[in-house]
Amino acid sequence: MRIAMIGTRGVPARYGGFETAVEEIGRRLAADGHGVTVYTRGEPHPEPTYLGMDLVHLPAIQKKVAETLSHTALSVLHAARRRPDVALVFNAANAPLLPVLRALRVPVATHVDGLEWRRAKWEGMGRRYYKTVEKLAVRWSDALIADATGIQDYYRETFNASSVFIPYGAPILTGPDAAKLAEAGYEVGGYHLVVARFEPENHLHVKIEGYRASRAVKPLVVVGSAPYSDAYTQRLHEIAGDDPRIRFLGGVWDQDLLDSLYAGALTYLHGHSVGGTNPSLLRAMGAAAPVLAWDVNFNREVLADTGRFFDGPAALAALIEEAEAAPGEAAARGVAARKRASEHYVWDAVAADYARLCEDLAARRLTRRTVRS
Repeated sequence: MRIAMIGTRGVPARYGGFETAVEEIGRRLAADGHGVTVYTRGEPHPEPTYLGMDLVHLPAIQKKVAETLSHTALSVLHAARRRPDVALVFNAANAPLLPVLRALRVPVATHVDGLEWRRAKWEGMGRRYYKTVEKLAVRWSDALIADATGIQDYYRETFNASSVFIPYGAPILTGPDAAKLAEAGYEVGGYHLVVARFEPENHLHVKIEGYRASRAVKPLVVVGSAPYSDAYTQRLHEIAGDDPRIRFLGGVWDQDLLDSLYAGALTYLHGHSVGGTNPSLLRAMGAAAPVLAWDVNFNREVLADTGRFFDGPAALAALIEEAEAAPGEAAARGVAARKRASEHYVWDAVAADYARLCEDLAARRLTRRTVRS
């Protein structure tokens, strides 16, 4: 079966959840004998293939409001010439382009992601656009993919539309590389960790405010950045002020070091609030990092009883102090989270679900969505 994966920055995965999903799913589909084409943008991979996947690198307009859609438009036109058996389109923002594939009778499944219109970076027209494309994704997709039951509930309640639940997988780590951490100036259990794109709905401002309000002795290590986020990044540095306990590392592209930072953290502070199942949260769980998470249904769904939850700076400060006072109890929660991840968030099972979905789409066993106007 020929499968096109469209709508992300592509592989190798260097950016976010969609890219990680494309890499982990695509490589497994290719290993099972499917012809997988991944459309990429940004820095091109030096080879035409990667982990068995064929790569098609195409340009994009480098502006926040146009980057994704401009690249997907070129990808859809390219895919239309190749006529894949199935197209997997990531991000409901790309829904206006689905009629091109439908006109050629290419079955389409759209991974709708989270509730993008709730993100602070989309205001006015941007927010209205995202609310509109949700409806278009329902109308023009042969199947919707939701990575959390909370997303399934939203599409069912808002549009009377069914969806296929397929979560992400979690990398399972046996432990940190203490030597790698030491080279970077850290020790196992000696810091609190944040890994996130610098966007308001990820609540980095709350995490930094909560940490500053705590009596924590161990430092807060902040990993991440984001394009188009200069104002918010400046705000975060202003909140941190001259507190010597707070360390901004920027992006960490050494995957071994990043894995060790997760696995060696006393706590992992997770503030994501508008997505579904978040890959950074799953990576923390797979690394047995004790998680303190923003209190929202998506995070409770993933963590169940293995996490602790906060809804503001004061609550987070108390949880940080609790972890430093009882590190053994925090570590036990981390081990429980890793066990949960290994049982419920497995990439092999995720890829198998995608394979079954593609087979159903190619065989025309799925009907179009219904939509409530």
